[in-house]
Amino acid sequence: MPWVQNYAPLNSVWLDPIVAALPVVVLLGLLATGKVAASRAALAGLVCAILVAALVFVPKEASGNRGWLSWTGTVLAATADGAAFGLFPIGWIVLSAIFLYTLTVETGQFEIVKRSVLSLSEDRRLQALLIAFCFGAFVEGAAGFGTPVAISAALMVGAGFRPLHAAGLALIANTAPVAFGALGTPIITLAKVTGLDEMKLSQMAGRQLPFFSLIVPVWLVWVMAGWRGVRGVWPALLVCGGSFAIVQFLVANYHGPSLVDVIGGLVSLIATALFLRVW
Repeated sequence: MPWVQNYAPLNSVWLDPIVAALPVVVLLGLLATGKVAASRAALAGLVCAILVAALVFVPKEASGNRGWLSWTGTVLAATADGAAFGLFPIGWIVLSAIFLYTLTVETGQFEIVKRSVLSLSEDRRLQALLIAFCFGAFVEGAAGFGTPVAISAALMVGAGFRPLHAAGLALIANTAPVAFGALGTPIITLAKVTGLDEMKLSQMAGRQLPFFSLIVPVWLVWVMAGWRGVRGVWPALLVCGGSFAIVQFLVANYHGPSLVDVIGGLVSLIATALFLRVW
C-alpha cells in the first residue's frame, strides 16, 4: 500500500520538529553522558525512532487498527532495510578500512607513513594540511563514515598534536570531501532514493563544492594560527585546495561520484608535497 508522508501529525510548528528530533536527542544525549556504550545509545535511538514513526508520524491512510498494523509493518520493514544497507555496503567498507589501518599499525607501516608526511615540513600548519586535508580526503573517498577523522587524528596525535585539537582539525578538514565519501556512497544513495540521475547529481555537487575546497584549507590554518598564520603559508594553501578543487570538479563532472575524493586527495597530496620541496 502506498503511503503519503505525514509531516505535521500534531499540527504544531514547534511540537512536530521536537518530536521528530527525539531519536537524535536520545542518541546524542546518551553518548554525552559518557556512561552509555555507543552500541546501546544507538539501539535506544533506533527504538525511539521506530516508536515515533509508528505512533506519531502515522499517514492518514493508516486509519483503523488494520491500517495502523500495516503501517507498523512498513516501519519495521524500513528498519530492516536500513540495517541491511548499513551492514553490507557501509559496514563492509568501514571494516575493510579498519582492517587496513590495523594491519599498517601492526606491521609498522603506519609509522613509515607518518614519518614520510612529517619529513616534508616541520611547520604544524603544513602538517595539518597534508594529514587532515589531503590524506583525510583520500581516506574519506576510500572508506568514509568517520574513518578519515579517526585515522587522520591518530596520525596527528602521533605527530605531536593534542588529541582534542587533532580531532577538531580533522573534522574541519573533512568538510570538503564528505559529499563524495566512501566511493561516492552519498551521491549514489541520493540518486537511488530520489530517482534522480546519478551523474547529474554528481555534476551539480562537483560544481558547488570546489569553492568550499578552496576555503576549507584556509579555515583549517586560520583555526590553528589566525590570519597571520594563513598569510604565512598562502601559496601552499592555494596549491593544496586548488589542486583538490580542480580534480573534484573534473572527476565529478566527467567520470562520476565514485572516485572523486580518492583521486582528488591523492593529487592534492602529491601536488602539495612536490610544492613543499621547492618552496
